[in-house]
Amino acid sequence: MSSDEVTDVIDPRPARRLDVPFQGFVVDMVSDEVDLGEAGGIVRREYVDHPGAVVVVALNEDGDVLLLRQYRHPVGAFLWEAPAGLLDLDGEDPHVAAARELAEEADMNAASWDVLLDLLPTPGGSNEAVRVYLARDLTPVPDDERHTREAEEADMVVVPVPLEEAAALALAGRLHNAATIAGVLAAAIGRASAWETLRPVDSPWEYRKN
Repeated sequence: MSSDEVTDVIDPRPARRLDVPFQGFVVDMVSDEVDLGEAGGIVRREYVDHPGAVVVVALNEDGDVLLLRQYRHPVGAFLWEAPAGLLDLDGEDPHVAAARELAEEADMNAASWDVLLDLLPTPGGSNEAVRVYLARDLTPVPDDERHTREAEEADMVVVPVPLEEAAALALAGRLHNAATIAGVLAAAIGRASAWETLRPVDSPWEYRKN
């Protein structure tokens, strides 16, 4: 097999829903019976049913990426992350959701948008799909239009970090948010190739659930 043949392919196995042992405000836990064919047989698989998310690698005119410091209760840690949010509105354009999250979390608008990459962060335990955007040509959101942040976002800190330094922080184990690390490294690779790796914002996204 050549490298030209290495690509992910959507090809779901026959399955039936057995149970939904937990229904949450954002995500559900589901249990399916899956037919893997003669080799794998019939198996039961439990996983998180997730609406998906968008992440924004926002670069300012100096080439700095905007990182946010936010508390994440499941891991009990303050993490530095790119602006991000759930796709919890059925049918919403993910690009629109990404622009809203950038404005709400970083107080920035962007005139230039591209797709950096698409991720399945934990495909063994969740159907969450994540699209990571590159946002450039940033301008501040007017003071009277800024979002009032609450809960974990109330004391959020926004810091511009040179892209190369952010990539080094990721490789040094000082950043841990998976989508942020992937986005920062993809942006560093993209800039080194004169942005030939970028895709249009309306590029197909087969793994998006809604």
